[in-house]
Amino acid sequence: MTTHPELPSLQLPTDFVYGVSTASYQIEGAVEEGGRGPSIWDTFCAEPGRIKNGDTGAVACDHYHRYPEDIALMKDLGVDAYRFSIAWPRIQPTGSGPANAEGLAFYDRLVDGLLEAGIKPAATLYHWDLPQALQDAGGWLNRDTSLRLAEYAAIVGERLGDRVSMWMPLNEPVVVTMFGHALGTHAPGQALGFDALPVAHHLLLGHGLSVSALRAAGASNIGIASNHQPARPASDSAEDRDAAEMFGTLTNWLFSDPILRGEYPDELITSMMPGPVAEDLKVISAPLDWYGINYYQPVLVGAPGSGGDHGPALEGAIMPEGLPFEPRQLVGVPTTDFGWAIVPDGLTEILTRFHERYADALPPVYVTESGCSFHDTVAADGGVHDQRRIDYHDAHLRAVADAIAAGVDVRGYFAWSLLDNFEWAEGYAERFGLVHVDYDTLRRTPKDSFRWYQELIAALAGQRS
Repeated sequence: MTTHPELPSLQLPTDFVYGVSTASYQIEGAVEEGGRGPSIWDTFCAEPGRIKNGDTGAVACDHYHRYPEDIALMKDLGVDAYRFSIAWPRIQPTGSGPANAEGLAFYDRLVDGLLEAGIKPAATLYHWDLPQALQDAGGWLNRDTSLRLAEYAAIVGERLGDRVSMWMPLNEPVVVTMFGHALGTHAPGQALGFDALPVAHHLLLGHGLSVSALRAAGASNIGIASNHQPARPASDSAEDRDAAEMFGTLTNWLFSDPILRGEYPDELITSMMPGPVAEDLKVISAPLDWYGINYYQPVLVGAPGSGGDHGPALEGAIMPEGLPFEPRQLVGVPTTDFGWAIVPDGLTEILTRFHERYADALPPVYVTESGCSFHDTVAADGGVHDQRRIDYHDAHLRAVADAIAAGVDVRGYFAWSLLDNFEWAEGYAERFGLVHVDYDTLRRTPKDSFRWYQELIAALAGQRS
C-alpha cells in the first residue's frame, strides 16, 4: 500500500516554485523531422557499443508529436513551472546561420501551450545535443563554438523572450566536460583526460556570451543548471582530505567560481585554459538572476589505493590512471536501482556550502534537478506503485527546507523527471519519471509519485491563499 508522508508538515516558502524537468534529446524523438539537423548524440548512438542495448533517442517519448498530452499531464499535476530544453539542431540544423522556421514554430507552440495551462516555461538552451556540424569543426575544443552558442541564444531569445519565465544557457557543463570529453562515456566520446579542460572554459565562455545575448534580445530572469555534489573524504587522513578537496575543486568550483567570483579556483587550472583568460572571465561572470543546482548524490573520495574499509571504487566510474584522487561508493546508505546513493542531507550540504562560499555573491538558488531511477512496472491494477520515489522527493524537499532554515535563499525545486526517458548511455534501462512510459506503445501512466506530488502542490498551494 502506498503511504503519503504528512504533507502539511513540510515547511517551504509560500511563493516556492514546484516544477518538473526534461531535456530535448531525452524525450522529443522526431530526429529527422521539422528540419532538424543531426546532433552529436545521434552520431554517438549510431556507434556500436556506445549505448546500452543499442538504444537511441530517435523516438524517445515522441514528445515532439505528443506535447499537448504532456502539457495536459503537467496541468493535472499542478506544477508552477516546466523546465525543458530547446534542441539546438532544430533551430540551427548546422549550428550556425539563419533559424529553421519549423523548429522555432514547435517551441512557439510548446510555450504557448504551457502558458495556456498556467505553467511557466523555463528553457535550457544547451542540454548536450550539439549540432554535429559544429562538432566536425572542433566542437567545444573550438572557441568559435562559444560564439555560435551566443548566436543561437539571440535567435531563441528574440523569438521566445517575451514568454519564457526562466532561462538557462547551459545544463551541467561538468558532465559535458568530464563524461563527453575527459572520459569518453558520453557524446562526442573523446577520452582526453586533463586535456579536456579547454572544453570547460569554452562552455563557460559560451554561457557568459549567451547571458549577454539573451538580455540584449529582451529576455530576463537568467541562470544556469549546474550539477554539484559534496565531495566527502573517505577518512580523516590528510591524504583523503586533500583528495576530496581536489575532486571538489575539479567538479564543483571549477564551474561555479568563474561565474560567481570571476576567477578559477586554482592557478594551475587558470594556466591550462585557452585564450585571453582574464578577459574571458569578465564575460563568464556576467551577473545572473539566480543559480540552479542539479543534485543527485555526494561522492566519497579517497587517495588512490587507500580503500580498505572506506568504500569500494565508485560503480561505473571510469577514471584515468594517475589521478591523485579516487571516487568511492558510499556504504551503509540506500541506493536507487541505478546504484546511486540516496543521501538527502547531501543536498542540504551542497546548498549551504554555496551559501558559505559565495555569501552575497550568490543570487537566489533553484534546485533545477533532483531525482531517482527505480525500475518501475505497471502493476496488474494498472497503477505504478513507486513508494521509494515518493520517499526520495519528500526527503529531498525536506533537505531544501533545512537549507532554507540555515539561511540559503532557495526559490524552487524541479523534479527530474516528468517522464521516463532516454537516459543517455544507459538507454531506456533507467526510469526517473513521475510518469511511466511504455516504450512500445508510448502510453503514459502517472505513477503514485505523480499523485503524491500533485497532492503536495495542492496542499501547499492552499497555504498561499
